[in-house]
Amino acid sequence: MRDKLRTAALAAVLIGWSATKPRIPLRWNPIPHAAFGTSVSVASGASHGLRPPELWAGLRWGSAVAAPVVLAVAAGTVIRPVRAGMAERTLPGSAGHWLLVRIPVGTVWTEEVTYRAALGTAARQAFGAPGGRLVAAAVFG
Repeated sequence: MRDKLRTAALAAVLIGWSATKPRIPLRWNPIPHAAFGTSVSVASGASHGLRPPELWAGLRWGSAVAAPVVLAVAAGTVIRPVRAGMAERTLPGSAGHWLLVRIPVGTVWTEEVTYRAALGTAARQAFGAPGGRLVAAAVFG
């Protein structure tokens, strides 16, 4: 019962954060996002899988999944209407900052350590593997 209450409390915190974060001024991104994600993750005691052998398995899976996406995007740039659509888009002030800091630190890190590591671990302990995945997916969604 304690694990289920802990999971429900963590889910409520994450849903509250999702409602709050759009109100944080963009100029502060990704600092509050990364701080929140790291704090939740540390407080939960969840494993991040950043040590071998989990690290190597994650890199293999991530590379295998990313490769077709990268190839499809690269191939899409050859198509004339796609190139025209890309040319019409306005890039953020610093595209490099978005690609190297805001997205990986402010979005990816925060979501992975809060939903996958912290909530995923708590939900799996409370509801078992299939139920835990369902709970974590529902809260994330």
